[in-house]
Amino acid sequence: MAKTIKQYDVVISGGGMAGTTLAWALLQAIPSLNIAIIEQQSGTVSSASFDSRSVALAAASAGLLQQWGLWSALEQHACAIKHIAVSDRGHFGKTHLSANEYQQMALGYVLEVDYLGAVLADKLAGCAAITRIAPNHIKQIIPQQQQQHLILHDDTELQAKLLVIAEGGAAPSRALAGFTLQEQPYGQHAIIANLALAQPHRHTAFERFTEHGPIALLPLNQQRYSLVYTTAADNVNALMQLSDTDFLNHIQQAFGYRAGVFSSVGRRVSYPLSLKRSGEIVRHRVALLGNSLHNVHPIAGQGFNLALRDIAQMVQQVLTAQQIGDYAMLRAYQAARQQDINVVTTATDALVRLFSNRSRTVALARNSGLLAMTLCDELKRPLAEQAMGLRS
Repeated sequence: MAKTIKQYDVVISGGGMAGTTLAWALLQAIPSLNIAIIEQQSGTVSSASFDSRSVALAAASAGLLQQWGLWSALEQHACAIKHIAVSDRGHFGKTHLSANEYQQMALGYVLEVDYLGAVLADKLAGCAAITRIAPNHIKQIIPQQQQQHLILHDDTELQAKLLVIAEGGAAPSRALAGFTLQEQPYGQHAIIANLALAQPHRHTAFERFTEHGPIALLPLNQQRYSLVYTTAADNVNALMQLSDTDFLNHIQQAFGYRAGVFSSVGRRVSYPLSLKRSGEIVRHRVALLGNSLHNVHPIAGQGFNLALRDIAQMVQQVLTAQQIGDYAMLRAYQAARQQDINVVTTATDALVRLFSNRSRTVALARNSGLLAMTLCDELKRPLAEQAMGLRS
């Protein structure tokens, strides 16, 4: 008896934030689509906790989530960013952005990712058009003229008019599909944790540049901050091994008291930082999306915002395609995303190098720039528009 091979319009490899958001957004645009999500992990999404990871959402990104029918369930859990304070430790340069200056309710929002996961899981659970295949992963990709033939780890076989790889930065299927990865390590690690405050944060986010790398504090509900602390690779183990009390003291000393007094810290996690980009965006009936396509330094909080713009463009191209996954559709997706990705990755990389440089001449130049932004709104506006997701 011949083996049954299931056919899908779109197969999404990766059931994380980017992959599941894409599946839901596609169904909002074209309810008749037949979609499969291949996810390596099993289990259900837990509710948000003190230790949840967070993402910074530009105001324009919140607009996309609203367009896809997700924001109404997420807004109560998101903390608005109404002010952003930028400073360079040990130097005179600083600037301040305020939503009021641009007639906006918020410059952006901070959302714990568990809430997004729970909302998406709830919505996708009732979708007959979506098949979730987990735990599983792609073992082999066999290109065919009208589809991609996929063989999974358990020897299940699928065919897809379009394969979207949204597996995160590691993305093992990326190499299987013939993509090459360009990676540029920064010699830095990010330490992520949630901090409780002894006083209200007043919806203010902080970005402070130090000789070891940037420190970001993003406001969360329940009088907390999400901390992104960048440190040299040879220093991360010592910081991770500190007691909670000693780590809090270290962060307080490194940041000062502009954000207030930190009263407790949640679980810490760390990961190495590098700029990762695929050499290509698309190949035959395959497209990359999210961190599988571009993995940027968290210095400007652009990672998930970039992924949401990938998703919006993929939905647009599927909606208008003569044939899902064909050459014309994928070239249009590539053309639409290329400039935005280039601008964000180049600008983020330049920021990392500019503020990690210990030269006094460079320090003077960058602090003069921060001071000029404070004195001249027209110089500051591009920074504000980037934060709100209005410039790409």
